[in-house]
Amino acid sequence: MKLANLLMERRININLKARTKDEAILELLDMIKSESVKLDYDAILKSINEREEIENTSYGHGFAFPHARTDAVKEMYILCGVSKKGLEGKTVDGIPVHVVCLLLTPETIAKLYLQTLSGLAVFGRIEGNLEKILAINHGSELIKLVADTGITVDKELMVKDIMRHSVAMVTPDNTIKEVADRMFRYRLSALAVVDDHKKLLGVICDSDIIKAALPNYKALVSNLNYDLDVEPFEELLKQENKIKVSQLYSQEYEVTTPETRIVEVAALMIFKDVRRVFVTSESNELLGVLLRKDIVNMIIRG
Repeated sequence: MKLANLLMERRININLKARTKDEAILELLDMIKSESVKLDYDAILKSINEREEIENTSYGHGFAFPHARTDAVKEMYILCGVSKKGLEGKTVDGIPVHVVCLLLTPETIAKLYLQTLSGLAVFGRIEGNLEKILAINHGSELIKLVADTGITVDKELMVKDIMRHSVAMVTPDNTIKEVADRMFRYRLSALAVVDDHKKLLGVICDSDIIKAALPNYKALVSNLNYDLDVEPFEELLKQENKIKVSQLYSQEYEVTTPETRIVEVAALMIFKDVRRVFVTSESNELLGVLLRKDIVNMIIRG
């Protein structure tokens, strides 16, 4: 099914009057009210706000995708609004939010909900789309713009629907200090190791850094009275700008493609007890990463 087929002209407002995202959400909900649809709007708004408190849905590139799964609705609603001036508030990339797509779905249609969100996010990432949207004068033009991209909603949930497109990376020439800094900055326990052409070479984990400080860790585990000549972590700190990723990273990792079914990757993760699977192209270019926690967060939490 094409993503454009899910959009309705009467649920598109290309001239939002709102100044903030919160005001935009209320203005978009008014479009449903104007259809005389009787819903518990307080419950809907509560669900939307709860989702925003978990994580800001301002996506970047000038787009925001507030959404909620709630049994206060019995069908899926996609409400789109365009602010020509741009909304107030901070964004991840400094570009004001101009396009707000509000997605409401019942608890029972998680697959379509996630695929639709994914399709809208793909649309938002296409270079030049924001400028094209700001130039339109009618809702039908937005639907045509989405249709022209050819974005589809698949029958099954795929890796591309959930994967992270932004991946924290290092090269073999980076130092362990740079690795530790990036892990701390992005709250990650592992980083992809790539070459200068973004080809995936391996992975470096926090455990690899600890092993660098404790090369005899097996002896320590078997004998807690094992005598240490020096404080290992102090020695590691002295070498943090000299030890390279090339000395520590592992070439044992799991990969998949964007078109692989989520159920297949989830089964692999459980079977091999892995937390992450890298997403690559046929030429081994790193495209993204799928984390085990993201499967739980996206599918269960939404």
